[in-house]
Amino acid sequence: MSEPAHSSQNREWNDVDDVSWTLLERDELVDAYWAVVAPALEADGLDSTQEKPTHSWLREHDFRPLLYALREYHDTTFGDFWSDDLGLEPEETGYDWATDHERTIEALESFLTSRRERKGLAESSIDTLRYRLNRYVSAYRDENGTADLVTSVGRESDVPAYKAVDACWAAFDRLHDDLDGGQTKRRIHLAVSNWYAHLVRRKWAAVNPADGLDDEFDWSNGSGGSDADTPCLDAEHVRALYHAATDAEERLLVLALCAWGLRPGEVARLHTRQFVLDPNDEDVPFIAFEERKNGPGEVSLLYGRGILEDRLAATADADEWSGYLFPSPHASGGHISRWTVWNRFGRLADRAELPETIDGETPSPKMGRRFWYDAYSSSLDVVLGSLDEIAAEQGSASADVVLQNYLSDARARKLRREYMREQLAAAFEEGERDH
Repeated sequence: MSEPAHSSQNREWNDVDDVSWTLLERDELVDAYWAVVAPALEADGLDSTQEKPTHSWLREHDFRPLLYALREYHDTTFGDFWSDDLGLEPEETGYDWATDHERTIEALESFLTSRRERKGLAESSIDTLRYRLNRYVSAYRDENGTADLVTSVGRESDVPAYKAVDACWAAFDRLHDDLDGGQTKRRIHLAVSNWYAHLVRRKWAAVNPADGLDDEFDWSNGSGGSDADTPCLDAEHVRALYHAATDAEERLLVLALCAWGLRPGEVARLHTRQFVLDPNDEDVPFIAFEERKNGPGEVSLLYGRGILEDRLAATADADEWSGYLFPSPHASGGHISRWTVWNRFGRLADRAELPETIDGETPSPKMGRRFWYDAYSSSLDVVLGSLDEIAAEQGSASADVVLQNYLSDARARKLRREYMREQLAAAFEEGERDH
């Protein structure tokens, strides 16, 4: 595309110092661009009609006021200005990043270029590194609701460092729940941590929010920390945790992990709309999930209804309550993170004087889910045991035959739930109000 004929005829703009960017209208910004920016591009050997300047190039050539004017006075990005106002075609990056935020893409490409040119990585290695970064970008965007990954860590950012760290960790919480295999998670973390470290070295960022995150997760080889390999709390541990709780939120945390069998990430995201406390039929109350990894979409709420109802009643009329059972303390309107569940559980475990290790591992929220899972699994054995006498009377070979052929699914489910409820009541040692 050729430069517009009127680009500079109405202004005496010879260089960047002649332009008062914040005082110009959109069409005047176009004139100023062709008058001072385009010649600077050409002087650097760039095609001003084909190559879109990066944010770093604009800043290095003292065109930061142009970026500021577009953002603050015209509510637009340089990319939109370049395509919509200048009428130029957007530069193709050659890769479909999970973000359209220009500064973020520029930061990602800067890192990859450095690895290619300074580290000498082969193009196949660059492709792998790009893929791992993009998995993180996608998780960050979906978890935090923004495609901007760099503003919060910027040197001039007014976002507190802990919030930048929270956002990064929340993205890894999502990856940890979504991905199988600790090796994959470790490699994504290494790529992301190196990317942030690159931004810190370039003085684009003030903090590396992924630094040390690998110490917070169990990304061991093999299964990557499956529930089946997790040691189990016993009833005394659960009782101690519950009695150590000092408020309704802490009691609900123990209930959600040990009485409802939820994963830490599921606990963190619990919302009032998920609880069905008065089913239409004679079924028990339940917790509904739109999707759930390796588990049912509904979880029976066999214990803890009283505490839950008290909590819902106390917060239902609260101002600006988001509806999350465990709201974020940072006034973000969201919920706590998976790691916050781990932190709160750890403090409860210390207060409850749980052993430092259980079967060689530090007490963790996953052990609460394991307690629930083992209790529920054993309920079937108990039901089968109670059917032995019936099997003998019926002349059946085993209780399994009676269960399959003579006991309805509804009846078998009711027996298992009754046993499970007894197990939970014994562990929590609470009265009928909590059932």
